[in-house]
Amino acid sequence: MTRVAAVGDIHMGPGSQGTLRPAFETLPDCADVLLLAGDLTRHGTPEEARVVAREIADLGVPVVAVLGNHDHHDNRPDEVAAVLREAGAYVLEGDATVVTSGGLRIGVAGTKGFGGGFVGRCAGEFGEPVMKEFVRYSRRRADGLRTALEELHERECDVRIALTHFAPVPDTLAGEPPEIYPFLGSYLLAEAIDTAGADLAVHGHAHAGTEHGMTGGGVKVRNVAQPVIGAAFHVYRLNPRQSGEGPRAGVPGCRQQPSNSEK
Repeated sequence: MTRVAAVGDIHMGPGSQGTLRPAFETLPDCADVLLLAGDLTRHGTPEEARVVAREIADLGVPVVAVLGNHDHHDNRPDEVAAVLREAGAYVLEGDATVVTSGGLRIGVAGTKGFGGGFVGRCAGEFGEPVMKEFVRYSRRRADGLRTALEELHERECDVRIALTHFAPVPDTLAGEPPEIYPFLGSYLLAEAIDTAGADLAVHGHAHAGTEHGMTGGGVKVRNVAQPVIGAAFHVYRLNPRQSGEGPRAGVPGCRQQPSNSEK
């Protein structure tokens, strides 16, 4: 059994230093890996990233992250990612990593993702150049996720997880105004997940959304934005796949409450 802790949208800055660390220090007791689903900072500055870095350094479990739109706001995402990597985190964008815990190989493929909407109400690659580039950017993010998940097939992982910031399905957006769905996620991410295969998909971004959803291909999706889960993290339990077995998704596990952290 693999225990996957996850949270997104912690939006940390200098005033929130230390608010998540006490809960994070309990991770070795109830989780094998921590996934961070983007929007880790408020404005995407290296100074804010250093706050996050101090929260996640030397936790005793691997930390895997993607960046979110807030982490890009100051136009220094590479610097933000570098700070997190210096603290020991794996920061993904169109690539994958494999961590080992208890003899099991946990594969995580990650991308920030992007918007565009969902089937029947989505943006098309047509018209003005800026509109075409919007959709192409979203497609590139999804293609990167698909390629990374396919790579995990080659690496013989016991479980495979898709980690994004933007949502792959509309299910987990329920509670958000429908008018902004196109800016919260894209069906292209779900297509990538279903095409390549995964055991669980985790995202953030939709603060007023819903935790539980599913892709059209049957992969369970979890919105772990901290305002949604109301905790420092949630833990999902995944059964390792047997050789030749298709993807199997997780079920909710233990919870940890945040310590007055910004939601």
